[in-house]
Amino acid sequence: MSSLIRFQPAVTTLSDLFEEALSGNFFSRWNRELDEKCFPNVDIIEGKENFLIKADLPGLDKKDIKVVVENGILTISGEKKEDKVEREKNNYYHLERSYGSFCRSFKLPENVASEHVAATYTNGVLELTLKKTEEAKPKAIEVKIE
Repeated sequence: MSSLIRFQPAVTTLSDLFEEALSGNFFSRWNRELDEKCFPNVDIIEGKENFLIKADLPGLDKKDIKVVVENGILTISGEKKEDKVEREKNNYYHLERSYGSFCRSFKLPENVASEHVAATYTNGVLELTLKKTEEAKPKAIEVKIE
């Protein structure tokens, strides 16, 4: 079974490495569990013919979302804009919703045909279908006994 894993850039400087070691996050780079702080939250489902990625992006228009595949890395990015007029007009008591830019990247397994990625966006959910290459699909080969 192949796996689709979250892309994390390598530590590029000794100061980055030192900072991770001091913060107690040194080994988190290899943790495959997704952080609660990641946005958007995604589900990744593997089928026989393809992978399906579902990303929750509530409150966004599809024009605010960008999906790119480059050098084997799938990136979902965009920006959730705050309505500044609404904020200035009202006296907010409590604010929890977040705004701003986001970016999630995933390293694609070699059995994904990166030129055949399809995307749909309905009711705040982005669905990406990543087709597997022909050689990656399971095949039954009958062996004749002589």
